This record gives sequence, structure tokens and C-alpha cells, in this order.
Amino acid sequence: MTLLAEIEEKHEELTAIRRDIHAHPELAFTEERTSALVAKRLAELGLEVHTGIGRTGVVGVLRAGSGKSSIGLRADMDALPMPELNRFAHRSQNEGKMHGCGHDGHTTMLLGAAQYLASHRNFDGTVNFIFQPAEEGGNAGAKAMMDDGLFERFPCDVVYGMHNMPGMEEGHLAFRSGPTMASSNRFDIIIKGVGGHAAQPQNSVDPIMIAAEMVQALQTLITRNKNPIDTAVLSLTQIHAGDAYNVIPAQAVIRGTVRTYTVAVLDMMENNMRRIVTKLCEAYGATGELDFVRCYPPLVNWPEQTEFAAGVAESVFGAQRVNRSIPPFTGSEDFSFYLEKVPGTYLFIGNGDGAHRMDIYHGMGPCQLHNSNYDFNDALLPVGATYWVKLVEATLPKA
Repeated sequence: MTLLAEIEEKHEELTAIRRDIHAHPELAFTEERTSALVAKRLAELGLEVHTGIGRTGVVGVLRAGSGKSSIGLRADMDALPMPELNRFAHRSQNEGKMHGCGHDGHTTMLLGAAQYLASHRNFDGTVNFIFQPAEEGGNAGAKAMMDDGLFERFPCDVVYGMHNMPGMEEGHLAFRSGPTMASSNRFDIIIKGVGGHAAQPQNSVDPIMIAAEMVQALQTLITRNKNPIDTAVLSLTQIHAGDAYNVIPAQAVIRGTVRTYTVAVLDMMENNMRRIVTKLCEAYGATGELDFVRCYPPLVNWPEQTEFAAGVAESVFGAQRVNRSIPPFTGSEDFSFYLEKVPGTYLFIGNGDGAHRMDIYHGMGPCQLHNSNYDFNDALLPVGATYWVKLVEATLPKA
């Protein structure tokens, strides 16, 4: 593996930045401190800085030469609403908030790349550094930035994003062409029956009985409506009804999530869920309503850009450190909104097996995403920053 020496020399500085961000986590659309830190850093490097895009998003623009081509590089900035159990010095200082997904590392890697590119400018064209808010929790910071004119104001011929992956070998890079991460969708089913005395069920229309049957009926969409070679996940995660032992409630609510890799399968799931909810309730003399919310679309990587990005990784780090065809994930990512409009790819960098953690300062538990004992592996900072630099230089080569 060949890292840029100048970036390696900045490793300690980058680590300090990453840990400072980790210690001050901010939730979706409240990333005021983080955005200010990013904007200040970019301005010090001489970039053209734009703030307040998608509420708390930041874009840094760097130009070199006379080329008209452009590339967008994205890092997410938000943290999660969860406690941190780690006890190291850079643990969260904001109770109930934690960088449990590595966005602190993603932001720092991109800042490291900006620092090098601003100093050397060994490219011909425009680099748009996109620091995005609100990736977590279905808040769709990517869409918020796009709604604020992200790609109209900062045109990108291609766009790339990167996420760390615990359990994958430290510093290795992984790619996948085509459907890579699932759509994320949530639903509320409201069953309205007729309440009454539990001793006289004949005078009621029991929504709990209907809900029990609906749980089974909805799973037939996976086993009998979906093509077996397609992928879909339907998880029922909440059922709420009633407050007393001797009262049949008038209403029951079922909530859950649906994930698919294609919009066609998603359409099928939603349409058939609506049919089951409506008709099953009617069969029992009740009424049913389905509120289906499409949060993030499937993340589909563009083949040409994926192959190009993987080729750059192999040229820099060696083929033995690059996986060109990882399995798809059923997790979701709002980078998918960018890829619906602009060619590009979303790649993964190995965060290792957790050996980077200082055992006496970490709480018990695995170093997995969204885990209270997670911590980004600082060894990745020069790796990710070097990759971004080499990807820019390969995409926008000097004549």
C-alpha cells in the first residue's frame, strides 16, 4: 500500500480533528459546530466555501487549471441519538449523542484530501467537497442539499461517497456495481374496529384479532407475491392496542419497515400491503388505513464509475487490498438520492476487527456500527484521504 507521504505526516493532526468531532456529536440538521469547523478549515486552505446548504451542509469548491470537468466527494457529518459507553478521552461530551457510525472519520478523511489537493492542485477541473448533514434516521440530508440546488449550484459530472465497514480488513476497499444498499421505507397500519366490554365480544369488532391475522397475511407478500429471486424484507416492529384487561379497544396500530433493492419490488410491496390492509379489515367489519412512507431509494452504483473507482484503488493500494464485488447490504443510505441524478459510486473502507480500540478505555461490546462501544479506526484517515486525492487526480488529469 502506497500512501501519500505528506498526508501520512498529517496523521496526528487529522487524528486530533477526528477525535474533536467525535467528542462533540451533533444530530441531524443541528451540526452547527461541526459545520463551522469544516467551513473554517476549508477557508484556511483557500477553498471557496458555501454554508447553509440543506440547512447545515457545507460545500467547498477547489479549482485548478482550465478544465470544465468536475467531481463531487461527499462526507456525512451527523451523529446518532444514542449513548456512548466508551471511556477514552475523546468520548462524547453531549449526553445521549454519539458518533456511532464513523461520520467523524468520513468528515476528517475528506478534510485531509482537501488539504493535500489545495496545496498541490495536481488536477485540471473542479472538485466539490460536499459535507452533508442528516444522513441518519431517514432525515435525508442529501435530498435537503439537492432541494437547495446542490447540483445546479455545484455541477458534478460524477459523485463519490465512502463509508467505513467494521469487520472488513483494516484499510481494504470494497466496491459493488448495481444495487448495493436497500431502499428504506416505514409504514403505519391503523385498524379501526368497534370497542366494547371484553365479556361481550359479540358487540365489538376486535382490532387485536384482525391485527394478529394481518401479521401473518403480510408475510405472504414475501413468500407468495414476491419473485423468489428478488430481495425484500418486511419487518413488523410494533403493535399497539388497548389499555385495560377488560376492554376490547377500538383501534390497533401496526408499524414496521420494508426494504428492497429495486423500485419495482417496492411498488409491488406497497400496492399489495394496501390491498391486504383494506380487504382484510373489510372482511371483519373494520376499516384499515396504510400510511407508507418512502424514506431512501435503493442505492444503485453506476457500473462505469464503479469499475473506474475500483481500478484507481487497485493502482494505489494493490489488487490484494481491493474487493470489486462485495455482497449487497440491506442497510440504506441517502447517497442514493445523489446517484439517481449523477453518475457515481458508493464504496466501503475496512475499519478492521476492533483491535484498534484501547481495551481499558472502551466499554464492553463489539466495535460495530450503531453500537455504544464503536469507535472509528484512526489508521484509516491517511488511507481514505490518499484514495480521495488519487481518485480526483485520475478523474481530472492534467493535460
